[in-house]
Amino acid sequence: MEGLLEGIKVVDMGHVVAVPATGRILSDWGADVIKIEPLFGDLLRGWTRNGGVDKLLQYQGGEVHFQFEALNTGKKSIALDLRQDSGRAILNKIVEKSDIFISNYEMESLKKLKADFQTLSKVNPMLIYAVLTGYGSFGPDRNDRGFDMSAGWARSGIQYMLASDSEGSPPPQRPGQIDMTASIHILSGVLAALIHRQKTGKGQELELSLYHCGVWMTINDIQAALMGNSNPRSDRTKQANPLVNTYRTKDGKWFQFNMSQSALQWPGFCRAIERPELENDPRFKDVLDREKNCKELIRIIDEILSTKNRDEWRIRFKQCDCICGLIQSPEEVVADPQALENDFFTEIDHPVAGRLKIVNTPVRFHQNPSVAKGPAPQVGQHTEEILLELGYRWDDINNLKDQKVIL
Repeated sequence: MEGLLEGIKVVDMGHVVAVPATGRILSDWGADVIKIEPLFGDLLRGWTRNGGVDKLLQYQGGEVHFQFEALNTGKKSIALDLRQDSGRAILNKIVEKSDIFISNYEMESLKKLKADFQTLSKVNPMLIYAVLTGYGSFGPDRNDRGFDMSAGWARSGIQYMLASDSEGSPPPQRPGQIDMTASIHILSGVLAALIHRQKTGKGQELELSLYHCGVWMTINDIQAALMGNSNPRSDRTKQANPLVNTYRTKDGKWFQFNMSQSALQWPGFCRAIERPELENDPRFKDVLDREKNCKELIRIIDEILSTKNRDEWRIRFKQCDCICGLIQSPEEVVADPQALENDFFTEIDHPVAGRLKIVNTPVRFHQNPSVAKGPAPQVGQHTEEILLELGYRWDDINNLKDQKVIL
């Protein structure tokens, strides 16, 4: 069945996480995505260990770079030396036939490689061109290198607001979280520009930064600061609404409660924990009482929940319509019936690992389902195929190899 973006051609000149993730979604939705890499490949290919995590895993007898695979399935790869004129000529030929160009190279690097908007828009005036920076293209830090942990997670206020112990120790971030958020903003931007081009025939240049994406994610706290107020940092022992908090059960597992309308949900919660007398306890009777005595109430709930295992409490919470979520490990997520029955995961044929399970992109199109077309490519795997489609002859290709313009 035809994907929604069938016929749309995308140049993915991204590396590591954010832009490749955007390219993965566009590919799953039907676009033809060409990944342009330097001769040594996307930087992520060489990151076999990061933060103590081994990214090369043995799976069904084959070695798989699990993060690269997840972000680059279904793409074609061409490896080019864009420092050479003949390499840039190939890029121009690809861009001439493309609709969208996405990159997270540094802006100065894009200018040096003549892959900036001013250059490529002359090659294709209808091109939609999107670039992700660390901190934005203006200001004193515009040329600073930025990754998601430093530019998005740390500087935006997220890391600060999540520090909860007495020393305010900043919590670490899981890899790529701001990158993955940024990928959705890139995606929405280029699709909006595509609609605009359909109406006007004009291309578009757009940019965004990891820093700004992090600020957008922290909008609750940043907007308060804009208005001269400070929200308190997280501390589960002092949560003003104890029904929006984390609690541990007898088996050492955790719940996240999310009952923000506690006036409505307090009676049902008291029934769920089998303590109906708490409903009208003068310390906890209304919202303000529970806030005033939050530390005591949290202590009581901690004690009660420690008497049963998580699965036992989950049944009670469902019966009493309590809004809560299981705090799950990744191993629990991949076996979760709710995730499995809603197609959170799919399988592709992998050249060294056979049938490989990967995470599906989240949007489900019922009439035109998205599809992971195949495994992530090897560096330059489709170089010859792409060049032949562009009109290059085998003699030209062999000369380009001799000149080390291509692999």
